[in-house]
Amino acid sequence: MFNSFDGLLWFALALLTLLWLQRILHHEIQAIFLIITRHPALTMGLFSVLFFPGVFLHELSHFLMAKLLLVRTGGFSLIPQPMPDGRLQLGYVETAQTDVARDSLIGIAPLLTGGLTVALIAIFRLNLLPLWELLSSAQFDQFWLGLSLVPQVPDFAVWFYLTFAVSSTMMPSQSDRHAWLPLGLLIVGLLALALFAGAGPWMLATVTPPLNAFLRGAALVFALSALVHGALSLPLYGIHRLLTRVTGLDVR
Repeated sequence: MFNSFDGLLWFALALLTLLWLQRILHHEIQAIFLIITRHPALTMGLFSVLFFPGVFLHELSHFLMAKLLLVRTGGFSLIPQPMPDGRLQLGYVETAQTDVARDSLIGIAPLLTGGLTVALIAIFRLNLLPLWELLSSAQFDQFWLGLSLVPQVPDFAVWFYLTFAVSSTMMPSQSDRHAWLPLGLLIVGLLALALFAGAGPWMLATVTPPLNAFLRGAALVFALSALVHGALSLPLYGIHRLLTRVTGLDVR
């Protein structure tokens, strides 16, 4: 029974790990830029330039999904703007509000395109899939050996940077998720009705396997993204600490 739902466990674990590492990494990058420049506006500009490929793909995904679903679009911006709650908005696409299903698809579009991009780069350019298989089978010695060989991949720096920039910006924002709650409640309601009607065994046999396989695939993408973020977090933390020691300045 557990094997039928292990994809959900791996999905949740990989997603939470990625979000945690992403938050740490973004803080360290902003702290380094701010200590060096001592100028918030310049720090904001450098931060947006660093993540520009990912931001561009994020907003383009919203735009193209809206067009595909015949939803009217308005303004399109890649210029960073500070938000009233202290967050930094790196870009936006204005779309007309429509039904819950189309709003949800437009909101999740960056995660779909970003996840696909990360998967293609990680599997076909960085050749990280064998490392995941070694790690999942607890072959740690072989995993570390394989990991040490990854930087020898042709154009490693370019593909690593793109994986980092895209995976750091592919998560839907709070405004992107505004239609997810009503859609989720609708799906839960339909699922409850199906179970009440006695469709549980059929769903377990026909729906669960492909859903579990999808969740495993999504977990792999999040895990690969987390691996990239983890590889950068420690050295950037060290740079942050070094700059603090040299300059006497710190950012909390």
